Amino acid sequence: MEKFEKELIVFIPSIEDGGVEKNLYLILNYLSSRIKKIKLITFDNKKKNQFKSNIKIISPFFNFSFIKGRYPKYFFCLLSLLKIIILNKQHIILSFQANVFVIILSKIFNIKVLSRSNSSSVGWSKNTIKHFIFSYYFKKTDEIIVNSLEFKKEMDKKYKINTKYILNPFNFNEILKKSKIKIKKIYKKNSIKLISVGRLTDQKDFLTLFKAINLLKHKNIKLIIIGKGQNKSMLNKYIQTNNLKDNIKLIGYKKNPFPYIRQADIFILSSIFEGSPNVLVEALFLKKHIISTNCPTGPSEILKNGKYGDLVKLKDYKAIAKNISKFSSNDHKKNNLPLNFDNYSYKKNCEKYFQLIKAYL
Repeated sequence: MEKFEKELIVFIPSIEDGGVEKNLYLILNYLSSRIKKIKLITFDNKKKNQFKSNIKIISPFFNFSFIKGRYPKYFFCLLSLLKIIILNKQHIILSFQANVFVIILSKIFNIKVLSRSNSSSVGWSKNTIKHFIFSYYFKKTDEIIVNSLEFKKEMDKKYKINTKYILNPFNFNEILKKSKIKIKKIYKKNSIKLISVGRLTDQKDFLTLFKAINLLKHKNIKLIIIGKGQNKSMLNKYIQTNNLKDNIKLIGYKKNPFPYIRQADIFILSSIFEGSPNVLVEALFLKKHIISTNCPTGPSEILKNGKYGDLVKLKDYKAIAKNISKFSSNDHKKNNLPLNFDNYSYKKNCEKYFQLIKAYL
């Protein structure tokens, strides 16, 4: 383990249950094997068992359990960050959330900051004022890290910056091991078995997917949704109104989704924007047929413009239904194409994070 003059602070106030968090655990635990002193600032300290023991977890003093929204968590964690850097400026910051606020704070105190953007700017830079703010502060950042080449092109062009492109890391041995854990069968024997994984939010646009299933409900078809979120009641209402309870089932968040994915025939992603969706790589690794919206950014890059799966336009439920209909149990040609999973190796990509951070320590 190397010694450095400065300490690394990792900033992520809200640790949830998505792909960003999977990346966080792999990246941070790898970095802890190379960097002696790491502090993690988060509101959600209940996740501390996911991190190696030499990572110091710092949570705000005002850590009230009733606080659920991201912005209150940002506020209290920014206070914790402020306290640390006032007392000792020998730090660099790797930010996973609230990036603009962290950039402002770091520049006030002349501290190096590396910012990781997790999803396409389509989802968070929707008006002129926001575009101006992001354009100004992104230029003040020491490094901005993105997770797909499409994402890099989008960010570099839109904000006139030069981002660093590092793919999301995956521990494929762990994915394979977890996928073999036995669970009860969730599909009928001769049904077309569909699955999707994601938070129940507008971004994931499960309503479009449900509309596709509604066109096909006369068929022996079953869709399982793994995830939790604010749109659960709205989605359940659609299921009830359209008499889809035999075709669609919401089974909530699963810490280990891989045995469920393993049982399915088709993995479907219906998002309106992403960064580089982990679930597509995981489903490909488990040899599932893929149907995905061609959203910004990531799916077309992962699927090699349709070579490794079917790409459809955003919100095009008829195209999703058509691709489901033409699938048969023998349609596994795309599943067995030689995608180079080594490019997504956690050791390779986490080492890229280390080398980038090392230059500032």
